[in-house]
Amino acid sequence: MTVAVQIACPAPVTQQLMVNSSGVQLATYRWGNPARPTLLLVHGYPDNHEVWLPLINQLAADFQIIAYDVRGAGASDKPRHPRDYRLPLLADDLEAVILAHSPTQPVHLIAHDWGSIQSWEGVTEPRLQKHLASYTSISGPCLDHVGYWMGERGKARTFGALRQLVGQLLSSWYIAFFHLPLLPELAWRHGMAKLWPRFLRQVEGIRPVRISSTQSADGQHGVKLYRANFIRSLFTPRQRYTQVPVQLVVLTRDRFVRPQLFDNLQHWAPNLVRREVAAGHWQLLAEPAPLAGWIKEFVAAKGQQLRS
Repeated sequence: MTVAVQIACPAPVTQQLMVNSSGVQLATYRWGNPARPTLLLVHGYPDNHEVWLPLINQLAADFQIIAYDVRGAGASDKPRHPRDYRLPLLADDLEAVILAHSPTQPVHLIAHDWGSIQSWEGVTEPRLQKHLASYTSISGPCLDHVGYWMGERGKARTFGALRQLVGQLLSSWYIAFFHLPLLPELAWRHGMAKLWPRFLRQVEGIRPVRISSTQSADGQHGVKLYRANFIRSLFTPRQRYTQVPVQLVVLTRDRFVRPQLFDNLQHWAPNLVRREVAAGHWQLLAEPAPLAGWIKEFVAAKGQQLRS
């Protein structure tokens, strides 16, 4: 089945604002009602904020919604060096966006793919937790948690543990490719951007109505996220805990992030709700109504807890 992404008539942006994060300019966008709770959306790779437009159409009537192009994507600045894409700097970006748009009220954070990976850095950072009312994570684990997960399975020396480890390594083949010098950038520059719609259609069953004009640049600069963070996180993981309420959306048909990566996540995030969905990596963004419903339910529950 092929699903068409309906983003042809997005909800009108009510504000566009450039936010400074230690010299990096981040393009931010606002929709919806400022009097309502604030949702902050963080996209993954190789996307920009436009990937959220189907979901924004579902939620703009009930929330104030903030989205931004992460560094290296869309209309935001694109630093040249991989070191400028390290996770602590990405957490600083998240903090800068929150303080620019909702300095006095905590936001409900929703993130997908690399947006989720980098958001875990902020969610597990003590200074930022007071700014977060909840976190909905979709297909993006904390890399430090993954480092511990891999180490535990390597030490277990059982067939089941080794099968999980090898299976995830095979699913993550593209990470090794992204660490090669120049080749990923050349691939995006010379054809991968044009082939991206075909990939989404054939692999994910998604037919985009509109492809971003920055797709090639987003792909080229976004590989620095992998080069700056994966080796350190997987081989020298840090203990990263959070008290922020977490809604974990596990996509059981995800070809890239296998469900077992989130085993024992409650050790790191004890206030956890896990929701398993038979969907692929991008399918929930193509069919946003179920995700919108889960977000409304989770935000309402956390809001009630804060009031009680």
